Amino acid sequence: MQCEKCGTELHPKYVACPTCGAPVPQTIEGFENTIDFQRELRAIVVENGPRAIMNKNRFIGLLYDHIPDHNKERRLLQNMYLMGVFKMLLEDDNREIAVMKAKSFLIGDVFLAENAAEFVIACFTYLLGWPYESPLRVLPDEGEPEPEPVKKRALSIDSKIFRPIDAVRYRLRSNIEIAEGYTKIESFCFDGYGSLRTVILPSTLLAIGEYAFSSCKRLRGLELPESLKVIKQGAFCQCAKLAMVKIPTGILEIEDSTFSFCTSLETIDIPDTVSSIGAEAFSGCEKLRKLYLPDSVKFIDTNAFSYCPNLTIHCFENSYVHKFCLSNRINFRLVTSAGIEED
Repeated sequence: MQCEKCGTELHPKYVACPTCGAPVPQTIEGFENTIDFQRELRAIVVENGPRAIMNKNRFIGLLYDHIPDHNKERRLLQNMYLMGVFKMLLEDDNREIAVMKAKSFLIGDVFLAENAAEFVIACFTYLLGWPYESPLRVLPDEGEPEPEPVKKRALSIDSKIFRPIDAVRYRLRSNIEIAEGYTKIESFCFDGYGSLRTVILPSTLLAIGEYAFSSCKRLRGLELPESLKVIKQGAFCQCAKLAMVKIPTGILEIEDSTFSFCTSLETIDIPDTVSSIGAEAFSGCEKLRKLYLPDSVKFIDTNAFSYCPNLTIHCFENSYVHKFCLSNRINFRLVTSAGIEED
């Protein structure tokens, strides 16, 4: 493979050309024609200039001209462009944060499958000339993906939705178990269920909707399944008895007010897939004393930890989190890469 910009011979595992820095095309798992799309998108810029991609009608027309086949993938790119994903990438000067926000929007708000979201990001970043290495990139020597993981990724968030009408029968129960097979708990499902103490969630669950368990004043026991990918705004706000939560790996964002005024919350485990913490996400968590935030976190809203008087955030030196704590006068302790706290 040669760099299309300068002709340098490229190793298949390169992300960017070592000579000119141009991005290297890549195949995304489940989208074998990703490289063809990337090259045609780049050709649109080369042949028509960068202004062509900023004009909605012109860009859509050029998209059809350059990619007359592969209707499914073309429509996906067209729809995501019209929904503002391309514009979203341009709104932040920090490319890493811009990509993080766009990916969070695609998975958390549009509910795209992970590989479809990666296809969109890989195409749009290549169009912009940004090097980007997708976690679902397929290298030439890797062969076909295993059947079972492909089936899991193909499972849609909306495959089987647990709705408020399904929750009504649990209105007066203290302990409930949601059956296997459900992939999403719809918004406001258990909002204000004052009798609810424990809930067992299915291993198939992918998303918890807005305010799904808000104001469950007696909710104590909660184990989030490893399958979970999205927790929407205010999902557990004002759960006054909730004391401990482990966020599963794969969650990209802790949205606004997710755990606000969980006044008994003492322990929360945040994985290194989380990159963003929204407004008032932990506001009013009076008993939260110690919180480790990984280096993956690149955005924290100013009010994310308001009214947490006893909180000390544990973080890496010179990380975004460290600088956030300094700027907002939040107590912190530095840790080493081995997890050892520094004096």
